[in-house]
Amino acid sequence: MNAEAHSPAGDNVDTAEVHKFTARAHDWWDPQGPFATLHAINPLRLEWIDRHADLAGKEVLDVGCGAGILAEAMAVRGATVTGLDAGAEHLEVAREHATGNGLQIRYLHTTAEAHAEQHAAQYDVVTCLEMLEHVPDPDAVIAALARLVRPGGWLFLSTINRTPRAFAEAIVGAEYLLRMLPTGTHEYGRFIRPSELATGLRRHGLAVSAMTGLTYCPLTGRYRLVPRTDVNYLLAARFQGSPPDAAPGT
Repeated sequence: MNAEAHSPAGDNVDTAEVHKFTARAHDWWDPQGPFATLHAINPLRLEWIDRHADLAGKEVLDVGCGAGILAEAMAVRGATVTGLDAGAEHLEVAREHATGNGLQIRYLHTTAEAHAEQHAAQYDVVTCLEMLEHVPDPDAVIAALARLVRPGGWLFLSTINRTPRAFAEAIVGAEYLLRMLPTGTHEYGRFIRPSELATGLRRHGLAVSAMTGLTYCPLTGRYRLVPRTDVNYLLAARFQGSPPDAAPGT
């Protein structure tokens, strides 16, 4: 294990949330398994990120990388990728899968907050997708992400809007009716409105550059990017000045 890695327990980590995913760590790369949704939406996420940031040759950090579905895709596009996750089991699977595909990806068992202490302003692109709704203090994560991005660099986030439609589609529909996700994957109270996320980003020196929604059509079984952001959405932000001096969460 990398010397920087440590057990994230006691940091801004909800161990119960982490366990939801580590319990299925060896199923991450099964495109028909419990993380089938991530496999289905990954091409859309990747294309949207690459269209804005042009990943080739970039130093990229993927926070909450899981077993590396997005990290590997970005590495294939020519990025130098580091992945962080609070789940050690995920990372073992990620390392094994990357090695099998001949990819050089650095995976660390740590948090964004801890990583930012040693690597401020190191990355051209930072991604944090489908993670903010699973941590106790999203703003502390945003503060750390802001510190990690180089001036002029890109930060990409995705999460779920806190709306009645999101409750109906992301929880009732996806978890209980269509069984697209394991039951209990999400909690409505943890969902984040785009306005709340944009406010947090501005507080830490980042400005929103683009936003898009992501929707699923049960009739076709396909996902697509759409203008409306009332359920799932992706957000791109840029940091224009010097890295914030404030510590994460301040």
